[in-house]
Amino acid sequence: MAPKLLVWYDRHARVLPWRILPGGGTPDPYRIWLSEVMLQQTTVAAVKDYFLRFTALWPTVQDLAAAEDAHVMAEWAGLGYYARARNLLACARQVAHAGGFPEDRGGLRALPGIGPYTSAAIAAIAYDQPETVVDGNVERVVSRLFAVETPLPAAKPELTALAETLTPHIRPGDFAQAMMDLGATICTPRSPACGICPLLDDCDARAAGIAADLPRKAPKAAKPDRTGIAWVARHGDSLVLEERPAKGLLGGTLAFPSSGWDGCDLPPPGDADWTEIGHVRHVFTHFNLSLQVLIGDMPNSPERGHLVLLHDIDRNALPGLMRKVWDMARANMAA
Repeated sequence: MAPKLLVWYDRHARVLPWRILPGGGTPDPYRIWLSEVMLQQTTVAAVKDYFLRFTALWPTVQDLAAAEDAHVMAEWAGLGYYARARNLLACARQVAHAGGFPEDRGGLRALPGIGPYTSAAIAAIAYDQPETVVDGNVERVVSRLFAVETPLPAAKPELTALAETLTPHIRPGDFAQAMMDLGATICTPRSPACGICPLLDDCDARAAGIAADLPRKAPKAAKPDRTGIAWVARHGDSLVLEERPAKGLLGGTLAFPSSGWDGCDLPPPGDADWTEIGHVRHVFTHFNLSLQVLIGDMPNSPERGHLVLLHDIDRNALPGLMRKVWDMARANMAA
């Protein structure tokens, strides 16, 4: 199947800012690594602007390694899964110190934040190693090609093993990207365009009339609900913000003082005439959050966090949850 798919890819490859199209030159491992980290649990559409901004600010891994943590975290804000940004810096500094990225999957896996999928993707795409790259798109393609009816996630080992039987030794990087493109553009979750698929005659699920039903998925457990409090503390023409702990939810990001929703039971940043102005709701991977927002004027300096002038608060430097808090607070102060 690989030759058929590569012919299709040569004609229909998606144009992406981190991708070298067939025949277009040698991929840069830094750009491949950066894009793969950003794409973890995040869509291509959401990543494009972040990738372009990061590579404009830090064109090389050495540039990123020399960046200030706070600057990187601020530029990452809104992309979510903030442990990725912390690992990004740790990895960049280790790679810069070593003089470059390892070229084999084992060496790549030893780097911070690089797991089985990312190491395979870098090895295949950047170094043309015959590694098998399996993301959600590839799982869907393979489940249909081989008519695998075992539900996900239990089917993952079987799908990976089957995908390995397809990976060629010639152009494995292009093949990996072709599989992902096929899943993203033709072998889609709903209404797959089987009629124009280059692997039409090889698909067992299509032959059985069950392509649209695969991959099967086990029922998801309902997400639990959590509650908490966020304090918007005014002190003159400033508000209190704090840097969240490096580890944990929204780790290392700039935020309003909060408590209760993240496993921490902390007091407000100081004495104030706290008034509730509403609730913001936010969906995390493992739970739904309703955050009570309180606002108040503090006569004294904060007991936690630091003061930031109102006109210096950059909404884009806040994580998604705290942007919602800021939007609610700003509307309340303008009323």
